[in-house]
Amino acid sequence: MIRIGILGNIGSGKSYIANSFGYPVFNADYEVSKLYKKNIKIYKKLKKALPKYISKFPIDKNEISYAILSNKNNLKKIIRIIHKEIRKKMNIFLNKNKNKKIVILDIPLLLENKINTKKDILVFVDSKKVDIERRLIKRRNFNRKLFNIFKKIQFSSIYKKKKSHFVIKNDFKKQSVKNEIKKILVKIL
Repeated sequence: MIRIGILGNIGSGKSYIANSFGYPVFNADYEVSKLYKKNIKIYKKLKKALPKYISKFPIDKNEISYAILSNKNNLKKIIRIIHKEIRKKMNIFLNKNKNKKIVILDIPLLLENKINTKKDILVFVDSKKVDIERRLIKRRNFNRKLFNIFKKIQFSSIYKKKKSHFVIKNDFKKQSVKNEIKKILVKIL
């Protein structure tokens, strides 16, 4: 099984690229939102770690945002609780798809949290700053302060690009993205 890890900045279109490969995708953001909505154990752990901020189940993402904005140490507490569970979910996904030729890992902080392996093929999604900005502003719950906090815990684009085996220029046009992915698949298969 070939594991492809998708790297890039917030808003660069990582999930879009991941889904465009046409192989099973592990989407960590989606899994986190499922944990907030459906996992009572996660709620209890977060409630215990952040009693002033977490008040009800299912967990309200606004409470998570408020906790992070109120104190940067809260983000570390949240990450510690959530990432353990996400790793378990990822391992279940990998096990379920072990006979697939390729799987895609769409995991923010893939490198930062050392989730990747040496064998993983890393693909950096490169998007223009203006395109990213335009897309982020359109997001329903976009919060610039929160965005800046998350940006600080990420490795720089330069570092991630250097670590990557491939770079996809994401111009948010379906055909050019398909062509870029086709080139990568030809090289790795």
